[in-house]
Parts: sequence; C-alpha cells; structure tokens
Amino acid sequence: MTPKLLISFTTATLLGGTAMADMISADTAQSISRAITDIAAGADRHDWTRVRDAFADSITTDYTGLWGGDPVTQPADDLVAGWAAFLPGFEITHHVVTNHTISELTDATAKAEADFTATHRIKDGFWVLGGRYSYDLVKDENDWKVTSMTMTPLRETGDRFLVA
Repeated sequence: MTPKLLISFTTATLLGGTAMADMISADTAQSISRAITDIAAGADRHDWTRVRDAFADSITTDYTGLWGGDPVTQPADDLVAGWAAFLPGFEITHHVVTNHTISELTDATAKAEADFTATHRIKDGFWVLGGRYSYDLVKDENDWKVTSMTMTPLRETGDRFLVA
C-alpha cells in the first residue's frame, strides 16, 4: 500500500458497506481533513487567518444542541471576528478533532463528520466538552471550504459557565 493510498484509507471510513476510500483521492481527503483541522487548531493558536481560510464566505453554525436557539448563518469574517474576541478570554483552549469521516462526496460538495474534545481553562476552572461535528463543504478551486458545521454535544464536565 502506498503512503498516498494510506492517507485516503485513514481519513475515510466504511459507510453503508461502501468503502468511501475507494472513491476519494488522497488529495481530496487531505484537503477536507485540513479544513476541519484548521478551524480547531487555528482557534487554539489564535491564528485567525488559518481559521478564516477554512471557511467559505458564508457559514452556518449550529450549536443548538448545547445552547438552544437557532442555527446562525453569517459572513465567515463575522464569525471569526466573534471567536477572536471570545476565545482569548480563556487562558487555554485545546480542541482535539479526530476520526474525520467523509460520508458524501460530489465534484463540488462534501459532507463530513468528526469527533471532538474541547478543553477550556481559566485559572483552576475547567470546562471540557465532547461530541461530534457534522460539516458541509464546497470545493473552492483546489481547496475545500466549510459552509456549515453542526455541533452535537455528547458529554461535558466542569463549569459550562466559564464562557461568561
């Protein structure tokens, strides 16, 4: 097995008995995985250009599973500006996004999922949230960009009100 093929198999998974890896090039799998990773890693590093580059111009975020309300569609620049003002309020954030799974793929669109654990710390206070993200992506020239992300919380520990 060549390294290029290995990337495809480790990024894609079996769904409905069909090996998505057989239909996904290593470049496509890597580009989709990079977009997903850049959002989390960029936010932790306060690298807002890295985060913004992972998004299409308009982004829908759905955190209703955690906070209630409705999904929000807004310019990606506005979302990133909000995160840039909010996340530095924590002493440390650490978002681990794993098990990237591409579930649907066309020439221009993709759907993916990933599991996450997000740790937030202020002094001795911690809030740790774990769950799953579902992503919609579009092909933008050579890169894939996230157009929608839905967070499904599955577990949490600590003080959720650290966000205040």
